[in-house]
Parts: sequence; C-alpha cells; structure tokens
Amino acid sequence: MEKFFDYFDGRYRESILKKAPVDDGPVITISRLTGCDARQVAAVLADNLNRRFGTTRWKWVDKDIIYAIARELNTDTQRVENYYKGIELSNISEMIMAFSGGFVSDLRVKKAIKDVVLSMCKEGYVILVGRGGVSIAHNIADALHIRLIAPFYWRVENVMKKKEMNIETAEKYVIDTDEKRFNLIQAFQDKKPLNIDYLFDASINRGSFTIDEIAELILSMYEKKVCRQIERRKRININR
Repeated sequence: MEKFFDYFDGRYRESILKKAPVDDGPVITISRLTGCDARQVAAVLADNLNRRFGTTRWKWVDKDIIYAIARELNTDTQRVENYYKGIELSNISEMIMAFSGGFVSDLRVKKAIKDVVLSMCKEGYVILVGRGGVSIAHNIADALHIRLIAPFYWRVENVMKKKEMNIETAEKYVIDTDEKRFNLIQAFQDKKPLNIDYLFDASINRGSFTIDEIAELILSMYEKKVCRQIERRKRININR
C-alpha cells in the first residue's frame, strides 16, 4: 500500500508521466459488465503472474484509487465516487460548495483520476479493474485490455446472491451500473463511440468459465501478446 501512495506525490508522478513511451507498462485492464466478479479475477491473476514470472511486482487496484484521489484533492470520497458513478453535481450544489470553500470541479476530479491512473499504467505491473482504465491506457503498447461479459440474468442472479437483493432490485442495479460504467469509459475518450467493443483485445464470458479459468486465459493472452512484443523489441535492439 505504501507504494500505491507514491503515485500521489506530485514529483514522483511527474517523473513517471515523463517516461519514454517505449518503457511504459506492462499493464492489464479489466473492464466488466456488472456482476462478472472482476475483482476476484484480478486477485487470482496477480498471484498467477507473480508466480509465473518469479516476482512480487504485479498488483491489482480498484477502489483504492477513489480514496487516494479524494485525499489529494482534499475532498470527500463520495465526491470522487460520484464522478465515477456518473453523478454530476447540479449548478446549485456546485455554487453552495464554492461559497463554503469545498468546491471541487468535475474537471479537477477527471484530471486527477487520469493522471494517477496513467502514471500507474506507465510504471507498469498493474492490473486495473474498471476506473476507465481501457480508455486512459489505450496508448500504452505493452497492454492487454480484457472485458468480462455474461448473460443478463446470469449477472442478475450473481448480484442477488452477493448483495442479497431481490430480483427487481438486482435488475435495476445491473442496468444502472452497466450504463454508468459505459459512460465512464466514454468520458476518457476523445470521441464518444457508440460501440466500445473495439477497445478490447478480448471479451470473456464469465458465465462460461470459472474465476480461476478466466485468470488462466488472461495470463495466456498476456504471454501471447505483451510478452511477445517485449521479446520482439529486445531482438530488434540486439540486432541494431
């Protein structure tokens, strides 16, 4: 966790953001439809990557970002959480916060999110769950972008079990959260695509595979895409 907070030191983050693009990453982003167990997949995947490559460098992050960004902006965590959930403040509430000295604009929140997430991704060895990561890290070459999907009612049932909701509440929760996550991915895009499928290297159906199986699939794809790219660059540099 100490390492995580390094990203909120302005000088440290600036040094990371100035890294040459060729040195960026590696990074894996996992976007998901609601109810696809992305956090559990990320935790297993981080362990698998560390064992596979004999390291302890791989980590996964999710909501920790919210609390640290709130701390940096000197605002409450709900303010940052609201941005992530696509809840824009009304003009009246913004005016009230401005006069009370607590105003933090959406633009400041968005910039803080982007700078922190991008510095994490550029330094590498991070699995980023949600947080608009697929959009923020789209220019990093040594990256693998995964999306977890599943049939609607498979996800509703999963949410019902985990959050102890009835079916009507779970249906509404899944629909609303899916929309907010889609909007967040769009928020960090220069243009607002109607279809975001092209952003991902692969989509995996959570309803067809266990958490452990999905982690194994992602590790295999990481080796085939990212490791192969890194090895290719090494060979080119040696032959120069």
